[in-house]
Amino acid sequence: MTSIPAANWSGAAEAAAPWNETWSPNGSLSPPPPRAPAANFSNQFAQPAWSIALWSLAYGVVVAVAVFGNLVVIWIILAHKRMRTVTNYFLVNLAFSDASVAAFNTLVNFIYALHGQWYFGDAYCRFQNFFPITAVFASIYSMTVIAVDRYMAIIDPLKPRLSATATKVVIASIWILAFLLAFPQCLFSKTKVMPGRTLCYVFWPGGMKQRFTYHVIVIALVYCFPLLVMGITYTIVGITLWGGEIPGDTSDKYHEQLKAKRKVVKMMIVVVLTFAVCWLPYHIYFIVTGIYENLNRWKYIQQIYLATFWLAMSSTMYNPIIYCCLNKRFRAGFKRAFQWCPFIEVSTYDELELKTTRFNPTRQSSLYTVSRMETSMSIVFDHNDGESTKSTRKKRAPSQEANLNGCSRRSSKATSTVSSYINSPYTSVDEYS
Repeated sequence: MTSIPAANWSGAAEAAAPWNETWSPNGSLSPPPPRAPAANFSNQFAQPAWSIALWSLAYGVVVAVAVFGNLVVIWIILAHKRMRTVTNYFLVNLAFSDASVAAFNTLVNFIYALHGQWYFGDAYCRFQNFFPITAVFASIYSMTVIAVDRYMAIIDPLKPRLSATATKVVIASIWILAFLLAFPQCLFSKTKVMPGRTLCYVFWPGGMKQRFTYHVIVIALVYCFPLLVMGITYTIVGITLWGGEIPGDTSDKYHEQLKAKRKVVKMMIVVVLTFAVCWLPYHIYFIVTGIYENLNRWKYIQQIYLATFWLAMSSTMYNPIIYCCLNKRFRAGFKRAFQWCPFIEVSTYDELELKTTRFNPTRQSSLYTVSRMETSMSIVFDHNDGESTKSTRKKRAPSQEANLNGCSRRSSKATSTVSSYINSPYTSVDEYS
C-alpha cells in the first residue's frame, strides 16, 4: 500500500542510477569512480521515447488515483460522525500513508530510475530513502491491528473495544516503531556529485552483507510477519462467521449483524490480498538481485524494476476502489464527494446511510440464549408441582429458586460460548455496516 524506494528499500537512489554504465541496487557501497569521462558516458538503460511516455502515463495514473482517492476516503470518515469507528480510524491512517507515498515518493523515484540523475538535493535524498519504509510499515500494521480488532470483536465481543484514546496511542506507536525501523536508511543516505550527474544512495558501513541483512529484516517485519498474523486471524474469523448459523436463532437482528460482519471482514480480506499480491514481485526482485548481483548488469533489469515498482505502487490506489465497491457507506460517501458530476445522483438513502446512527441495546442478547433459558425454567418447574400440597411447595420453594438461579446461570454461560460473536453491548451496528 505504500511505496518503498527503488531497489532494496533504500530509495530511488542507486537502484535507478547505473554505476559505471551498470544497474546497481540500492544500498551499495560508495560509488566507484566512473570508468570513462562524463563526456563519453552513455546509459545502457536508456529507453525510447514511446516507452518513457507509456511508463509516465502508468505512473501518473497511480499517483492521481492514489492521492485523490485516499484523500476522499479520509474526508468521508472524518466529515461524517457515523463513519468514525475504531476500524475506520485505522483506515484513515492507512489512507494517509498511501496518499503520502504516492505524492512524495512515487514520481520522484520514477524520474530517478529513468534519468539516473538525482535532482532533488541531499535532504530529499534522505527523506526518499527513509519515508517509504516508514509509510509501508504504518500501512501494513494498520491492517494488522484491524484484523486483530475484528478478531476480538467477533470471537470475544464481551470485552470492551478500543477507546478513542487507546486508538490514538496504537496509531502513534505504529509510527514510532516505523521511524525506528527506517532510521538506518536516513542515517546512511548520501548524495554523490560525479562528473555529469549526481547520485543518491545508501552507504552501509558493514558492506553488502549488512545491507542484505537489513533488507531481509525489513521484508520480514513489513511483509511476512503481518501477513502471517492477518492470515491466522482472518481464517479463524472466517470459520466463525461462515462455519454455520446458531441453531434456533432466526431473529432479524442476528441475521443483520451476521451479514454486516461478513461484509466488513470480506472487504478487509480483499484489501490484504491486494497488498500481498502487489508487493510480492517487488520483494522477490530485491531478494534475487541481492543474491545474484550480476543480474543488476542485465540489459532489461530496469524494465523489470519499473514493472515491479509500478505494481507495488499501484497498491496505493486500489483501497478506495475496494471500499467503494464493497461498502455501502463508503459508496454513499463517494457519491457525495462526486455529486458535482452530472451522472452522479445522491439519493435519500445515500444521505441516510451517512447520517443515521443506530446502536444496539446495552443489554441485547441472542434469542437463542433466551430460548435456552426458558427451556431451563420449564425443566426446573415440573408440571406435577401443581398437584403438590401447599406445605410441600413451601418446603421445595427455596431449593427450586436455587436450582432456577443455578441452572439459568449455567444455561447462560453455556450459550454464551455459542452465540457470543453475534451481539456485544460494546459494539454499535455502525461498526459492521
